[in-house]
Amino acid sequence: MIYAGLTDPIQRPLLSLLEWLHTALGLPWAWAIIALTILVRIVLVPLMVKQIHSMQKLQQHAPELKALQQKYKNDKQRQREEVMRFYQENKVNPFASCLPLALQIPVFISLFYVLKNFEKTVQAKYPGSDLGWLHVVPSITEQINSHWSGYLLLAIYVVSQVASSYFMSTTMEKSQRIMLMALPVVFVFFIIRFPMGLMLYWTTTNLWTVGQGLVTRRLMPKAPPAPKRTSRTPPKPDDSGDGAKPSRPAPKPGPQQQRVRRRKKKGPRARR
Repeated sequence: MIYAGLTDPIQRPLLSLLEWLHTALGLPWAWAIIALTILVRIVLVPLMVKQIHSMQKLQQHAPELKALQQKYKNDKQRQREEVMRFYQENKVNPFASCLPLALQIPVFISLFYVLKNFEKTVQAKYPGSDLGWLHVVPSITEQINSHWSGYLLLAIYVVSQVASSYFMSTTMEKSQRIMLMALPVVFVFFIIRFPMGLMLYWTTTNLWTVGQGLVTRRLMPKAPPAPKRTSRTPPKPDDSGDGAKPSRPAPKPGPQQQRVRRRKKKGPRARR
């Protein structure tokens, strides 16, 4: 109930918007949830654009960042300091990719509490209104494990969540990507008692993310090449350990120097 109190300022606008979509546009409650999801994602589009640019910058500087982490792998404190300094110098925000998800979590929790008492607080105002969806989901307020359609939604959720995680984790290491894409399977045991309407919301969100990832890969221009290396950037393999430039090979001796050396060699013989 603590979360219900904290998200109360979000629950009221969500409930009002759902009622407006149902009464003004004549949408069934399930389709109103889908429309609500699309509206939320449209509001988050500017943040998604920032997220895409941030991911491009991370990809652009990934080799330098990896070399920096490798250089200070034995000193974790120094490694964190140098990595943060590297982000500041190259104007990269590593947390930009988390902003859209962080803003969706309060909406998700608020919708959970809206649907929890939906039949008593909302549907009572509109008797005879349909709570089903496409003759598949019997009611958006029923738990996922109460009907076979809930398991169908759960399967669609897992597939869509894995696909959306794939597009969101392109700059992560392989082990982190595998862990992120395995989380939806773990979450199944926690969300199986959620209302079907909530699963409908989250599945629509994932499908939006997948479509957005496909579109941005085709339409978004590639990031420009990385700028020149700074003083903080780790040295290349050809460089010395202290970051100094490699010494150039000595120039070959000219004709006059060669003659002087030959005279020096001939000197003792001439004395004999």
